[in-house]
Amino acid sequence: MNPIVQRSGLSVVGLLVAGGCLAGTTVTAQAAAAATTPAGPVHTDRDGRAEQNGRADRRAERTVNIEYQAQPNFYYCGPAATRIALSAMGKALSQDEVAKKLGTTEAGTDSALDTTRVLNELTGGRYRTTEIPDPVARPAQVDRLRADVLAALDEGRPVVANVKGTAVDTDGHPQSYEGGHYLTLVGYRDGGGLIRIADPASPEGEYWMTLEKVANWIAERGYSS
Repeated sequence: MNPIVQRSGLSVVGLLVAGGCLAGTTVTAQAAAAATTPAGPVHTDRDGRAEQNGRADRRAERTVNIEYQAQPNFYYCGPAATRIALSAMGKALSQDEVAKKLGTTEAGTDSALDTTRVLNELTGGRYRTTEIPDPVARPAQVDRLRADVLAALDEGRPVVANVKGTAVDTDGHPQSYEGGHYLTLVGYRDGGGLIRIADPASPEGEYWMTLEKVANWIAERGYSS
């Protein structure tokens, strides 16, 4: 099934829900996008700047200011994550307003193409959609994600990512969304080696995770950056 338009159901404690996101430990959502070319490797120079392709042009650490809101229901992860990103750019829309623009229903938000479309509509067209089509992110795809996250956050633009499965944050908490979920990447450390995540369904709210884990979490889905 085409991941750009597919909707899926998820059984949670005996309850079958179609599409969307479930607030709690498991959620459902969809995403996909157009792939881009891989980026070169990124590392941190001795002055604390992230260096890409031999040129120090990005900081080793950055976190953008956001207004965090949890999603109010099982299918609003897309609107909540997109709204968190918009708040960093001074766009004070409600989750209901964002949901309407995304076309979100109880079946969820169809695609990362929709989050990109709405972010561009409201912020001037800087976002693009990138797919990680493989079951496990390849090194070039991890490097591409790093470059995209650094570039977007250095411009003050959080990244909206569609993830699936379980990943463990740096505090050892498993974040589990077997049916899929949208969340927002709002900061980085160590030249992008660690990523700060604002998660509208997680009890932690915000947490850090390694870049490689984030990339593998996005695998078979996509992100708006």
